[in-house]
Formats: sequence, structure tokens, C-alpha cells
Amino acid sequence: MMNLDELRQRIDELDEQTVALLRQRAQLAAQIGEYKQGNAAAVYDAAREAQILRRLAKLDIAPLRGDALGHIYREILAACRSVQQPPCVAYLGPEYTFTHMASLQQFGSASQLISSGSITEVFGAVQREQADYGVVPIENSTGGVVAESLDCFLDSHLLISGELYVPVHLCIAASCPVAEVTTLYSHPQPLAQSRQWLAQNLPEVSVQNVASTAVAAQQAAEDSQGVAITTQLAAQSYELQILAENIEDEPANRTRFFVISSHDAEPTGQDKTSIVFTTAHQAGALHTALEPLATYGINMTFIQSRPARGRLWEYVFFVDFQGHRSQSHVQQTLSELAEQCPLLQVLGSYPAAE
Repeated sequence: MMNLDELRQRIDELDEQTVALLRQRAQLAAQIGEYKQGNAAAVYDAAREAQILRRLAKLDIAPLRGDALGHIYREILAACRSVQQPPCVAYLGPEYTFTHMASLQQFGSASQLISSGSITEVFGAVQREQADYGVVPIENSTGGVVAESLDCFLDSHLLISGELYVPVHLCIAASCPVAEVTTLYSHPQPLAQSRQWLAQNLPEVSVQNVASTAVAAQQAAEDSQGVAITTQLAAQSYELQILAENIEDEPANRTRFFVISSHDAEPTGQDKTSIVFTTAHQAGALHTALEPLATYGINMTFIQSRPARGRLWEYVFFVDFQGHRSQSHVQQTLSELAEQCPLLQVLGSYPAAE
């Protein structure tokens, strides 16, 4: 058994070896960047990065936690990507919101992140090529779908190139003790996700709706008797005291995000495809439209209807299913859907996050 000094010396040696290997990796990434530039290929390759993370997830890194390697390598991938060219990413802001956290998780801190005031603005920034990618919320496990994101796809030719899930952990933060609180600042969705805790601990406070969890933290920082439902990151950034953690009613609560761009992703073997379509306004039309999925053994993972604008009592349907549109059975399914549906729009194929 080595003594403490010997153990630390060995760690120093391993750190130096790790840095040397990271340098070699970055040099190879730079060469890949030159190749991509010469072939007009995108710097961010969602399929390739998904394959790397899936392969690494199978490796034994005990005694480290199983998810530790993913967190470490997302930053390594982002740092190596920045050697090529840091992607510009628009997200639903402001900073310290869950969408900001999702953008950091997907693209890393080395990326150039642009805060946008609305989901519509995120789509607009990517369409106008002011950003290479956009990150938008699509659904929450307890709050349901984000209608604005679905509607934006109907008005856009942008594609989904990735998805990710972010756990939603909420905290109560203030610059005063709980007993002195008179006003609660919160976005409506976190408010709905933590009603049980609020009913038990802050039943009498006045509620002020705000645009985001970050704005809630900002308002609480400016109000000596205010409290916010916010994220830990936002609370720390506005120097608030965290009075309670994990106040969400559903511990497994999480939000799903889409990465949008001008292109979708190459197949990885574990992919999803998203589509939107309309049906004839007649009995059994939806059942008939979905028959090709059953015929070709395709597993549908999500379906959501939205009112068709300008057509009373008619609807558009958003569907996710397993598979990539480059696969023959998916192509056959899409071909038959196109024959049956007045409108069929493929929103993209991308690596499945789980």
C-alpha cells in the first residue's frame, strides 16, 4: 500500500498522461475540422457524438458513478469541437433557465450561446443563419407539450438534429428567511410542478407570474421579502440563499428538448423520426393514417394533436417513432402516409436520447 505522498505523486503522473492524451485528441479533432471545412460538412455531428457517448457508457469506470463519464466527455467533445469552430447556439433565455442548462449539456461551455426571448425567436435565429443550432423545449413529463415549439415547426423548414432530457429540480431561494416572505415569483410551469410543497410551506404568499425561472430569481434578489421558484444555478448567480431543494411534486420530472438546425442527423442505429401530418376530415381517418406504422412494425413513441389554423375543428398531428428515415421500412411508411395525408412533413431523424 502506497503512502499519501506516493498516491498523490501517482495521481500527478496520471494527470499529466491524461493531459497529453487530450492534447493528441484535440490535434486529431483539428485535422477532422480541416476535412469538414474542405467538404462543407457541419462541425457538430450529432450522430457521431451520440455513438461516442453510447460506446463510452458501456465501459466500466467503477468506483466512479456510471453517468460521470458522460458529463466529462460532453465537455471534452465541446472543447475539441471548439478547436474546429465553436458552434453558435440560440436558446430560449435568459441565462440559468433549464433551456440554458440543456444547451450547455448538449454543446458544452466552449460553444457560443445566444439567449433569445421566445421559442419563435430561436427558430428565427437559425432560419436567418444567425445561429447554427437552436435548443427549444418540446414537452415536460408533468406539464405536457410546449405548444409554441410544435406550432413553430409548421411555419419552418428547419429540422430536428438531436434530442435530450434534462431533469427538472426546483428550489426555493430568497434573500430573507421563510417567515418574512410575502411574495412568490415563478414561471407558471414550475409553479404547477410544485403545488404540494407550496401548499404545505407557503400557503398564504402572493404569487407573481414571471417569464422564466431566471427572472424569478432576479425579482427575488430585488425584493427583500420575495422568494423564487428557480434553479440552483440561477439562485447562486443572483446570490440568493437556497431555502429548500427538490420541491417538485414529481421527483422524476424532466423536460425534453429538441436541437434544431438546417439538417438532421446521420443514422446511428438508435434513432427517432418526427413527422407532422393532417388527415381527411372524416371518420376513421387517423386510424387509417397510422396503419402503415403497424404494417411495417414501427413503434410510435409520441403523438400530439394541434388545431389546424384557419380550419375549424380540424387538426394536425405530431408523431415521433423509432427508426431513421434512411431505413427502407421507414421510407415505405412515409411513402404510404404521403399518399393518404393531405399534408406530411418530416421534421427530421436524430439520435434517440434513450
